[in-house]
Amino acid sequence: MIRSGLSLLSGMFLALGLLWLLALLVAPPEAKPELMQEMTMTLVEPPAPAAQAPATQPEAPVAETPPPPAPSLSPIAESQIAMPALEVPDTPEPPVELNSRLPELDVAPEPTPEPEPTPKPAPEEAPREQVSEESASASQDVGQGEASSQEVAAETTSNEPVSVGQVSPANRVNPIYPSRAQRRGLEGFVEVRFIIRRDGGVKASSIEVTRAQPRRVFDRAAREAIAQWQFEPNGQRRRATQRIEFKLR
Repeated sequence: MIRSGLSLLSGMFLALGLLWLLALLVAPPEAKPELMQEMTMTLVEPPAPAAQAPATQPEAPVAETPPPPAPSLSPIAESQIAMPALEVPDTPEPPVELNSRLPELDVAPEPTPEPEPTPKPAPEEAPREQVSEESASASQDVGQGEASSQEVAAETTSNEPVSVGQVSPANRVNPIYPSRAQRRGLEGFVEVRFIIRRDGGVKASSIEVTRAQPRRVFDRAAREAIAQWQFEPNGQRRRATQRIEFKLR
């Protein structure tokens, strides 16, 4: 009985101790009391403003004294004493005597005029036969120069192509219709200008497109076709024009 009572009491004290410990753990920490610091303030009156000094009166302007007038010069008094005019006596000039010991001066004679040069005789004229031979050779040289210039002019004129307009070729090659224009259904024309050689062939580098509709669509096909054309040989260069039309059938 005693042991059971002691064990019961010890269990109760243990339970109370555990509850107290739990209460301490759960309870929030106590706020520390704030220390209030007392401060004393004293009101001090502002000092009285110092008395303003009286405004100084402006000084009266000092009157400038005018400069003293310049002293006037008294006119010079003319003296009434007349000075007598001095007369200078004429002094006679002494006669100059010639020294007979000096040699007499020799007077140079006047130069005689040089004789005029005699005119040289005019050269005799060359014989007329020699002059005629020189003129004949000069005319012959001029004739040869004119003949050579005419030959050069003839050669240059023959090299220049003659405009013949539109000429029908002896052998005509039709142009190939561009596939791109064919797919789009485009039609048009090309006008070209070219030079025909003496043998009847076309100078490919002289082919020039003057007009095209539409532009840059059929130009290449027209140039390639005309470069293969053959004309009748004429022995002369000719400048011709041609119009090629492109139409879908």
